[in-house]
Amino acid sequence: MMRAAREAAHNAAAKLNTAPPLVIAVTVLTSMNQASLKETGIVIDVMDQVLRLAELTKEAGLDGVVASPRETAAIRKRCGADFAIVTPGIRSADAPKDDQSRTMTPAEAIAAGASYLVVGRPIIAAADPRATALALFDDAKAQRHQD
Repeated sequence: MMRAAREAAHNAAAKLNTAPPLVIAVTVLTSMNQASLKETGIVIDVMDQVLRLAELTKEAGLDGVVASPRETAAIRKRCGADFAIVTPGIRSADAPKDDQSRTMTPAEAIAAGASYLVVGRPIIAAADPRATALALFDDAKAQRHQD
């Protein structure tokens, strides 16, 4: 299925004479913890499951995965520098986690090796969404300057 998705994306891009999009797979949702993963019938450790799925994704020829920032460093080490890692669950240090179990700040996620950060509710639910977005951006930018 993953190989077919990649092939379809590349074929469609070729027909449109454009670069193909990144094709990524989802590992374990950031809202899941060990107990909720077990409820789905997966009884191995969350990290082991994420790494297993990331390796399968890479073997299938996809460009990367969506994974919690908590697993990003291990995925980066296992799958390499060119493997895209999209990380939801990004929060400021003082923000509520909401339903997210495995979160990090923008700076922490970038330091761990995230390729792309996904920020939703912390901005949407903020009293001042623009100020919140800028604060998260500043946090991320500070880490980029350290690298």
